[in-house]
Amino acid sequence: MNNDAKYIDIQNVEQTFKTKKGNFPALRDINLSVAKGEFVALIGHSGCGKSTLLNLIAGLTTPTQGVLLCADREIAGPGPERAVVFQNHSLLPWLTCFENVYLAVERVFAATENKAQLKARTEAALALVGLMPAAQKRPGEISGGMKQRVGIARALSMEPKVLLMDEPFGALDALTRAKLQDELLDIVARTHSTVVMVTHDVDEAVLLSDKIVMMTNGPAATIGEVLSVDLPRPRSRVALADDPQYLQYRKAVIDFLYTRQAHVEKVA
Repeated sequence: MNNDAKYIDIQNVEQTFKTKKGNFPALRDINLSVAKGEFVALIGHSGCGKSTLLNLIAGLTTPTQGVLLCADREIAGPGPERAVVFQNHSLLPWLTCFENVYLAVERVFAATENKAQLKARTEAALALVGLMPAAQKRPGEISGGMKQRVGIARALSMEPKVLLMDEPFGALDALTRAKLQDELLDIVARTHSTVVMVTHDVDEAVLLSDKIVMMTNGPAATIGEVLSVDLPRPRSRVALADDPQYLQYRKAVIDFLYTRQAHVEKVA
């Protein structure tokens, strides 16, 4: 067995949270492997544990049962080889875009590199997302899409083996989201990163992914189905719009979400 085929390996994972009303079973019986360089989307209705699973891979939480491995090592906490991009960009408002990225670079590489090298790494990450012209601006002076770009640059600056993304484009308007999706396709093609991304957007999942992991409804959510997306890369959203195979994948995900996992949102 090629270890690259199980670069991230999730074995029999369960996650239960203690609440005031008792134990809440969020995830059960999660078994999933992600190959090196693979782009995997996690999709499902609200409350199906997508973000919980991403947090487990990030090492931000520990499973109640089971084990998670990355490159044959148990995930026992956060590490620079796994970088996270959240929906909320989490930038420090008093720092410039450059300084926000530099902080991450310094944390990972300060022990082995000089300041000139750290500066070069920071600039390279900003250039990768097209943000060098805004390097000296603060978050309050740039758009939402640009803030997300800084978050992606910060994550990439650490040269992570795994990029974890929690609905990174969820709060953006449709045009900005489409532009950043296209940029992400380019970046991943260049960096060969392994990506696990939480999304609620069917088209986003099919456009970006090699594999779509469809979650059943919570509580006690699990993996209902894994769909392999065998579309050639590089991918063009315009070319794929009428592609029968693309439409077939899209229909399969919609069928799972809205027929087999039909879900009525509860009104509080």
